[in-house]
Amino acid sequence: MSLYTSFAIAGAGPTIGGRIVKALLERGASVVALTRPSSTSTSSPLLEGAKVVTADYTDVKSVASILREHKVEVVISALAYGALPSQSTIADAAKEAGVKLFVPSEYGMPTEGGKGGHLVIKSQFADYLKSLGIPSLRIYNGMFMEFIPQLTAVDTGKFLVMGKGDASFSATSLDDVSGFIAHVLTSLQPAKLHDATFHIQGERTSLNKIGALYASKNVPVEHVTSLPEGYTKQAFLQGVFDQGRGSSGWDNYADKDVPENADSGNAAWPGHQWKSVKEVLGL
Repeated sequence: MSLYTSFAIAGAGPTIGGRIVKALLERGASVVALTRPSSTSTSSPLLEGAKVVTADYTDVKSVASILREHKVEVVISALAYGALPSQSTIADAAKEAGVKLFVPSEYGMPTEGGKGGHLVIKSQFADYLKSLGIPSLRIYNGMFMEFIPQLTAVDTGKFLVMGKGDASFSATSLDDVSGFIAHVLTSLQPAKLHDATFHIQGERTSLNKIGALYASKNVPVEHVTSLPEGYTKQAFLQGVFDQGRGSSGWDNYADKDVPENADSGNAAWPGHQWKSVKEVLGL
């Protein structure tokens, strides 16, 4: 079976979706960037060279027509949490258009066996793809390194840590995640991608270790019992990390971290030099 060469990305914004578009284009792939009518990302430099098409994600027939017109083989979703319900209609369109592989919006901690919140939503969508007979490829990378300053409220002038801060978690740069996705999709045989899961990790670290990097740059590190008002999501995530659940090797079924699984997928990109937190955050 020949390698995949034609892709569509839903949610081609500047965080991860647009970077996946750019990485695929750099590998000579044909790429369609699906954007909603209200999107402000259509003129992004990351999409230069892609076919940018406005699509109503709720219109199955319309999306299917776009996918057929551009002979799309693989659909990649990079939709944010609030837009995840749209994945179901995009999947319906992919089924109608004969798409061969669907990469759902994961890009975080493992969701199989998850018992709450977005873990359940994402896991249920993977089950929905299976019910449609569409193979899926799931990517787990821990936390995006670029989001660590927001997680720790660095814009307050301090590096704030809830809990002990010594639990290990996985962190991977946006460019490494997008590059990995583009690499495996364009270099591995489809049989190795269908219903596969890759656990990747740029660096295994902890908030205390990262705090030491900030301290070396004269940013005070404080252990606190709560984060300032407006940091509700960050406080929740720090609680998750304090339990050790921030690892891309976390096993929801066994309810424990399996460190050797966290970077088990890295080998699929031989010779690649993964970026460190220090490098990405300029510390």
